[in-house]
Amino acid sequence: MKKGIRKTSLLLLVFVLAFGTFLAACGGDEEENETTNEQTETENGTEETNNDETTDEGNMDSDLAEDQTLRLNLGEEPPTLDPALATDNSSGSVISNVLEGLTVLDKDGEPQNAMASDIQISDDKKTYTFTIREGATWTNGDPVTANDFAYAWKRVLDPSFPSDYASQLYPILNAQAVKAGEMSIDELGITVIDESTLEVKLENPTAYFLELTAFYTFLPVNEKAVSENGDVWANWTDDEGQFYVTNGPFKVASWDHQNKIILEKNDTYWDADSVKLQTVEMLMIADENTELTMFETGQLDWAGAPYSAIPTDVLPFKRDEGVLNTIPQVGIYWYKFNTSQPPFDNAKMRKAFAYTINRQMIVDNVSQGLQTPALGVLPETMELKAGGYFKDNDIETAKTLFNEALAEMNITADELPPITLSYNTSEGHKKIAEAIQDQWKQALGVDVSLQNTEWKVYLEDINNGNFQVARLGWIGDFNDPVTFLDLYKELGGNNDTRWYNEEYTTALANAAEEPDEAKRNEFLMQAEQILMDEMPIAPIYFSTQNWLQQPTVKGASLSALGSLKLKNVYKVNE
Repeated sequence: MKKGIRKTSLLLLVFVLAFGTFLAACGGDEEENETTNEQTETENGTEETNNDETTDEGNMDSDLAEDQTLRLNLGEEPPTLDPALATDNSSGSVISNVLEGLTVLDKDGEPQNAMASDIQISDDKKTYTFTIREGATWTNGDPVTANDFAYAWKRVLDPSFPSDYASQLYPILNAQAVKAGEMSIDELGITVIDESTLEVKLENPTAYFLELTAFYTFLPVNEKAVSENGDVWANWTDDEGQFYVTNGPFKVASWDHQNKIILEKNDTYWDADSVKLQTVEMLMIADENTELTMFETGQLDWAGAPYSAIPTDVLPFKRDEGVLNTIPQVGIYWYKFNTSQPPFDNAKMRKAFAYTINRQMIVDNVSQGLQTPALGVLPETMELKAGGYFKDNDIETAKTLFNEALAEMNITADELPPITLSYNTSEGHKKIAEAIQDQWKQALGVDVSLQNTEWKVYLEDINNGNFQVARLGWIGDFNDPVTFLDLYKELGGNNDTRWYNEEYTTALANAAEEPDEAKRNEFLMQAEQILMDEMPIAPIYFSTQNWLQQPTVKGASLSALGSLKLKNVYKVNE
């Protein structure tokens, strides 16, 4: 997520929906109705004091609709439901509602106890001792144990396991060396003291570690289910997913590929009494206009963020009607360059294309979701350099860099290789791509072809380097600048640009070891400066979340991190 400089909390970013009242644009009354596991601080850790869900009113049960089925659009087919392999929003939206980690993030982005009933932290902030909640079970009847977490994390860090998110575990002692095959898994800073006690040692004090333990790379998996079912454990081809064992508020009842996923309430969940929804139908409708029509005809209870999108042309009208909900998101929309292929193996060429983009025009006339132009990588709430690192729509500088790049490449503009801009199938992405395609043509005289592909294939192409310029976005995972900056620290993983800079990596390593916050921020700013000087990515805008919900849907609150806890949602009578 983002608060890089660790400012207060995400509370100022979050508008909570209460009583199902719609908020117009970014306005409206804020009333809290999401339940969190409130904690009191102890000298060296946290202990749980209250796990009861709060309700909109004391007589909620009398208002509950008989049919507790929530229907929403997931938008895209999840590539996987394996938390160790997931990197995208579609997969994460399912996983985060069926699996539960040691902690969860509340509506303000703050970590609260979940599978851990108690957390003790050493005085030097480098050793965490988690007590696993008594009575927590998997859907196959097995108890949730400390080993389930140790097994899951070691699985991610196995050098042969293809996890793009392994770096999330690198704060753990020796984790990076283990992943690189330089140290034995036995030297990893994870110790199962007993079935209910997990000890984790860190390389350095990591203020956001308990936020990380809520993220899906840190979620537990049932070793028996994974070992007995192999790859099909989290990606099966029929409707019977009994081997997909979960420990969260919901379980996967069926997965009809390219059509829908059905979740059912998990009656064995430790806090099942707080879960009101009995069924969640997650459809896979790629067309945003179809989704909107289904919402308006009552076939969907929810449309738009955090799962999909409202058609951009409709946003101003829904805002004027007072039914559109909009909140800031700890996220960025950007274009990635494949720096291993010409012409974008040249930094000046990348910067020329990035500087040409008219971001203000795009957010005002194309995306229309109250986004803000991105002139750096870090969103405003965690920015390290006010005003960013370059000017928006700087045509003059772009042309100069473009000509210098051509000279360095010893070619003319007519000799540029064909350039293709790729995006996953979406009307919104298409309109942005068309606008930028035109901007590049007008400013640089470059013809750019557009190519769209469905989500799963698109991700495979990006991961395999089969692109020149590609649209992607990133939502922060926790409240610190490294959730964005660490993406480009090393080759592989989520760094699909093929860009690597040793000075950049060193700056981030120095930041990780620096206990003084001001000095740490200096290292982080140094890293962001290098990233913007090299420009392997072109920032476009900082994201918002726009959605519609039926007035019968209650208890829903979106966080600025892009999560919606279905555990807290319920439906009332009209």
